[in-house]
Amino acid sequence: MSAPQWFGHPRGLATLFFTEMWERFSYYGMRAILVFAMVAAVDQGGMGLDDRSATAIYGLYTAGVYMFTLAGGWMADRLLGQRAAVWYGGIIIACGHFTMAMPWTPSFFMGMVLIVLGTGLLKPNISAMVGQLYSADSAARRDAGFSIFYLGINLGSFIGQLICGYLGERIGWHYGFGAAGVFMVFGLIQYRSTGHYLGNAGLLEVQLDTNALSNRQRDWRIVQVIMLLVIGVLAAMLMGKLVINPLMLAQSTGVLIVTVSLAYFAYVLIWGGLTPKERKRIGAIIVMFFAAALFWSGFEQAGSSFNLFAERYTDRVMFGWEVPASWLQSINPFFIVLLAPMFAALWVRLGIKGVEPSTPIKMVLGLLQMALGFLVLYFAAQFVVQGEQVAPTWLVLTYLLHTTGELCLSPVGLSVVTRLSPPRYVGQMMGVWFMGAALGNLIAGLLAGFFGEESVATMPDRFFDVFVFGMSAALVLLLIHRVLRRWMGEVK
Repeated sequence: MSAPQWFGHPRGLATLFFTEMWERFSYYGMRAILVFAMVAAVDQGGMGLDDRSATAIYGLYTAGVYMFTLAGGWMADRLLGQRAAVWYGGIIIACGHFTMAMPWTPSFFMGMVLIVLGTGLLKPNISAMVGQLYSADSAARRDAGFSIFYLGINLGSFIGQLICGYLGERIGWHYGFGAAGVFMVFGLIQYRSTGHYLGNAGLLEVQLDTNALSNRQRDWRIVQVIMLLVIGVLAAMLMGKLVINPLMLAQSTGVLIVTVSLAYFAYVLIWGGLTPKERKRIGAIIVMFFAAALFWSGFEQAGSSFNLFAERYTDRVMFGWEVPASWLQSINPFFIVLLAPMFAALWVRLGIKGVEPSTPIKMVLGLLQMALGFLVLYFAAQFVVQGEQVAPTWLVLTYLLHTTGELCLSPVGLSVVTRLSPPRYVGQMMGVWFMGAALGNLIAGLLAGFFGEESVATMPDRFFDVFVFGMSAALVLLLIHRVLRRWMGEVK
């Protein structure tokens, strides 16, 4: 009897598809209204924070999600297995959204911490389980399976931002946060009820020898100590005993990410036992690590400065009805669903003709399009300075450019790390690569604070500065792309 199939793929792919779809619904749905809820006046159900504090908190939150994927992968590998990590991660995420839905300021921040911890458990491990559904000799089917899985991510993002955005902006912020939790629960229900289709994917292989059991007990003690520290810090914050400046914390976290990443790269290069060829490949990864971080620092303005621009300076009235500002964020996943198959076919066709751009050139194209997106908003901001509201097409064009830039840079970044890393360092290098995404998200949050209401007159200059910075980074990468290709072993 043949195993159950889903569109020619293992039936377990459907289980993971819908789990990830509803998790991304909750994550992006909540993110769509996060900054709005923080800057809204207290009498409007908001927190009354200034733009810089709110966007710094946003940057810390989005950076934390990527940073904790390292811990989530470690816990799954050593203690839980991917399947249990996804289950418990989803429960923690749902609890986080429901906690944010409570009309109490401390619960708002406590909920954000829970979502970071839960996403750190779920996000890396559900992707790992997709790969485990396929045999080692079915690379083409595995790639197609990941493409379908990626479609689920963007469908969830698209729908979540529409539903949670509408509820949050039109009924109440806490309703939007609560809806994110409800749909995360839907994802958990279907994950549990259809989990038997996963077979052995994600199950932890427990070794029963004395050393293995001793190591597991040690690892559990480490987790318990860390959890006690986290609970202690949260308790101190809730009781008002510990007051943290979000701007200072965000800046300190950025310095920490750069320091840890550089220290790790230095360790691998100097003491990692690498061959000269492997050192050159690691050098190429380092350059692309910072290029990707710069890209995400512009791209991830979507939930912060672009969101505020949509709310305050964009004419969103259509047919007599004002479109919620958060709905404009759903443009990116819509374009992803529409354009991703086209880009995949384009690279294949160019590859057949022998003219497919190299990985560094694709990253150059990504940076260029990120920069051009800010140039579009530079021109739009000229009208804002004159006291006018602008058409939403300005933001639509920016999102289109950023989406095509993402399709040039993001997939090849993940691929090149797995291809260039020495086999014994692949997992660690992937973790550090996600640290680059965390750094980019953090910078995005810090930059967004400079586009607020208090600095409308300087808004065009701010957008233009990011454009120039992005173009400069793309130019530098273009000038050294042949050197990078030599380090990668693509040319002599």
